[in-house]
Amino acid sequence: MNDMSTSERLAKQRTLEEWLVWQLAQTRQTIRTLEVQEEREKRQAERAWVEARWKLEPARNRRSVLHRGGCGIWKGEAGFLERGEVLLALGDDSLVVEMCGVCNPEPGLRQP
Repeated sequence: MNDMSTSERLAKQRTLEEWLVWQLAQTRQTIRTLEVQEEREKRQAERAWVEARWKLEPARNRRSVLHRGGCGIWKGEAGFLERGEVLLALGDDSLVVEMCGVCNPEPGLRQP
């Protein structure tokens, strides 16, 4: 049924093995590339999430400072605030809130 000699069949199997090794290497490279891309997209999404929020630096001399989420001026460990929470803080007469002069958080608070 098989009209190839043993040496021909062996050569064919070695060729197939080489191709499969090459294919596996290509697949692994694609996986590494996709993992890097996925990590980059994850960092970008996290950065966008942070930038869409605010941080309220605790009061110094009875004045709190409002920063954009990504502002590096204040790296407090406190949580990020949503727009509605910031508007509540700004409306509270017991708080004196200044806008950070570096990150300028006020434009993000205007009505969309």
